[in-house]
Amino acid sequence: MDNYSVKKLSKLAGVSVRTLHLYDKMGLLKPSVRTEARYRLYSEKELLRLQQILFYRELDFPLKDICAILDDPAFDLEQALEGHRKALLAKKERINTLVGTIDKTLVTIKNNTMLQVEDLYEGIPQDKMEAYRAEAMAKWGKDTILNAEDTLRGFSKDEMDALKNELNEISIKLTALMGGDPKSPEVQQHIARRYQIILRLSGGKIEMGKLEYFRKLGELYVADNRYTPVNGMPSKELALFLKEATDYYVKTLE
Repeated sequence: MDNYSVKKLSKLAGVSVRTLHLYDKMGLLKPSVRTEARYRLYSEKELLRLQQILFYRELDFPLKDICAILDDPAFDLEQALEGHRKALLAKKERINTLVGTIDKTLVTIKNNTMLQVEDLYEGIPQDKMEAYRAEAMAKWGKDTILNAEDTLRGFSKDEMDALKNELNEISIKLTALMGGDPKSPEVQQHIARRYQIILRLSGGKIEMGKLEYFRKLGELYVADNRYTPVNGMPSKELALFLKEATDYYVKTLE
């Protein structure tokens, strides 16, 4: 069986010699052999234990807790590795999300296009904007609205303007078609594009399911006609048309 010196183990595991000396002093990782010249030698058993230590350290466990876990007679190596794998994958996902947020923020800062709250409600008078936000927070929760606004800030102003313009064009076309069949191919084509834009604006962070979220938007239009104006006035006819077209679109994808 191979034995590893402190220097060799340090290089192999990517930890400093000083750290290995500390682990030895704590009783966390003792060498299997200590020569007459007081040299430390480690076997494969210590390599596996060091691997566990490093995994637990990556998950921010204190050294004293790690020592207690590894010295527990009930400790199961296979079960521990499965737990490490799950925890590290979850950590990886969190890190990827944070990196994505940083990347978006850097792009918007470099382009001097960081969106403010006022930019998200552009075209709406200040008093109405504050009233809409307060009403939405009361209805869906403050955190939900703030999270949605944070997601939208990930877009540059040019991207947001382009998406708003496309949604407006789709609304104009659907308004012109509302006297016809909401199931017609032409209507459904516009609804499909509308669905893709709304998903993009949401950032994909929809807990209830994307199609269910889109379907409930159709219900919202009927419940509150302010979201479906025609010539500047709330339109129940357009709201009902959009709801029927949305319901049919969702059913075709379920």
